[in-house]
Amino acid sequence: MYRGLDVGTAKPTPLERAAALHHLLDLVDPGQGMDAARYQALADAAIAEIVARGGLPIVAGGTGLYVRALLRGVAQAPGRDPELRAALEAEAVRDGRAALHRRLAGIDPAAAAKIGENDLVRIVRALEIAAGGRTQTEVFAAHGFTEARYRARLLVIDLPRAVLHARIDARAPHLFDGLLHEARRMLERSDGVLPPRLPIGYAEAAEVLRGTLERGEAVRRVQVAHRRYARRQVIWLRREPAAEWLCPPVDADALAADLKTWSGR
Repeated sequence: MYRGLDVGTAKPTPLERAAALHHLLDLVDPGQGMDAARYQALADAAIAEIVARGGLPIVAGGTGLYVRALLRGVAQAPGRDPELRAALEAEAVRDGRAALHRRLAGIDPAAAAKIGENDLVRIVRALEIAAGGRTQTEVFAAHGFTEARYRARLLVIDLPRAVLHARIDARAPHLFDGLLHEARRMLERSDGVLPPRLPIGYAEAAEVLRGTLERGEAVRRVQVAHRRYARRQVIWLRREPAAEWLCPPVDADALAADLKTWSGR
């Protein structure tokens, strides 16, 4: 969804976009706001347009919260509080993200257990929700009983962990060249300061460009961060009772035929 963050978000290539029409790409600049409620509204509109011309919408991505918002609606949580967010982000810069994570653990230990101590976006959001009077855990638990908004199938590629980690580790060094290029452009446009809430890898790339981090260590950190993120994705999806787990190799033609029959019903 973010302009200029093609590598770090695994944005479809021009060739892939030519093969199939893609939606909701390049919507906002890095650092601008995007949340589950706005995504839901944009996705609803795209789905309606696809269905109107007889197509089958395919939602592809890695953010479980956004998928859940689309399929079950947005949890009734407090809205964004820019002043509180700015204060919490400043605190993270001053005292470290781990300190902010410890504060969350004291307020909502269940949420803190599911959020990595470096995941500033989710830490801040959980604290923002808690400031409204109910913890994130309480809000999400109540939301789990809402009715489905769409008739849908949830397909999950289920690679063995060792294979997944090997692919992540092999991808990171090649990925990093692109991260350096995109981070350099952002730094040039913003007087040497990266926008907040960027995907994995851009902060490390910026440190390499500034000369405060060795490239090899930066790549290692990106590998670790992506492995942790993949683990959180799996844990999230394991909680989805309707998920269908597909172990590669997948017969794409047979799957397409199955989906065509299902959609026709």
